[in-house]
Amino acid sequence: MELHLLRSPVSTPTLYSDHTHKRNPPIQCLRLSKWSSGPSTQKELSRILRTEAAVTNIERKANSNKYNNLWPKPVLEALDEAIANNVWENALKIFGLLRKQHWYEPRCQTYAKLFMMLGKCKQPEQAGLLFELMLTDGLKPTVDVYTALVSVYGKSGLFDKAFSTVDDMKSISDCKPDVYTYSILINCCTKFRRYDLIEQVLAEMSYLGIGYNTVIYNNLIDGYGKSELFELMEDSLTDMIESGNCVPDVFTFNSFLGAYGKSGQIDRMEKWYNEFQLMGIKPDLKTFNILIKAYGKARMFEKMGSIMEFMKKSAYSKAGNINKVDSILRQVENSDVILDTAFFNCIISAYGRAGDINKMGELFLTMEDKKCVPDHITFATMIQAWNALGMTAAAEDLKRRMITTIDHSEMEN
Repeated sequence: MELHLLRSPVSTPTLYSDHTHKRNPPIQCLRLSKWSSGPSTQKELSRILRTEAAVTNIERKANSNKYNNLWPKPVLEALDEAIANNVWENALKIFGLLRKQHWYEPRCQTYAKLFMMLGKCKQPEQAGLLFELMLTDGLKPTVDVYTALVSVYGKSGLFDKAFSTVDDMKSISDCKPDVYTYSILINCCTKFRRYDLIEQVLAEMSYLGIGYNTVIYNNLIDGYGKSELFELMEDSLTDMIESGNCVPDVFTFNSFLGAYGKSGQIDRMEKWYNEFQLMGIKPDLKTFNILIKAYGKARMFEKMGSIMEFMKKSAYSKAGNINKVDSILRQVENSDVILDTAFFNCIISAYGRAGDINKMGELFLTMEDKKCVPDHITFATMIQAWNALGMTAAAEDLKRRMITTIDHSEMEN
């Protein structure tokens, strides 16, 4: 049965059979980058570059023992920047510099942020040392701190320590584990496919009278889906709906589509796309990217093009902004900002909307120079632009190159 994308009354695409879809609108970018159009763009870029210079300066001073009276703002900004970028060595050095300042006041919130970063970087040993340091600062660990510590151990696969930390929480009257603590624990268990431990966690929650929330259900659904345990995934959705106090959201939506799309079950993916539409859940940009990736992997290029028709938002929605694109691109190329595939996708899309095929080709080559691997979105954007100008032979060449590039990328991963 041939499926096409049609516009629904609420302006979101719905999968139906045996219909003709509308003419393609101008090319859209499928993923938003942090670069956006508007009069404040250049000022924002300048601010970013100034901040990066200040951060670099603080990082240099963090290696010295003689700075103990620095201005608070650059130190705190540098710490936040290192934490946000998960540069744990620099973050701990800057935190050491922070503790030397005469104006320093220990805060549990700062420690909690550091623990969360160390969890993402899988540094449980550093987290243990940091916890000892926190106690020497005279701080009493809060629920947030303990939960962050559970996250560190869980993300490193150290479940004995994670569960031991939860037991420590239960022994403190004002620091009992909450639904957020258990949601993190469940998320870690699903990532390591420790489904035997999930039953233990759920039983403990039930004993303590802690009900499930949407995050808990979504963690279960996402974990089961990624492990291709589709029956458990669908059972969790049924339990979620029947609970009466938790409703599926776009995260649930994307988890289902991602699970079936990745496994190549296109029919099931499309079925659940329609089911979630009937629940009133609208797709977002990630939803469309999941569909494009699934259709690309299945070599269903026509459906990839159909999805493109419904992408309404772009970092640069009008060809009239192409001069701004040129200006921003020049500034970025002359800075230390790291360019990624998402950024190139938006820029290539902008030039495609302006009909500048030559510039699109130049940027495509620049991606290779910058070691940015083109993805399904890059190829789909360029193929649609080539077809729109009647360059069908070039579009076919791009399709063949897409197959080779994507296959090679997936083999490496």
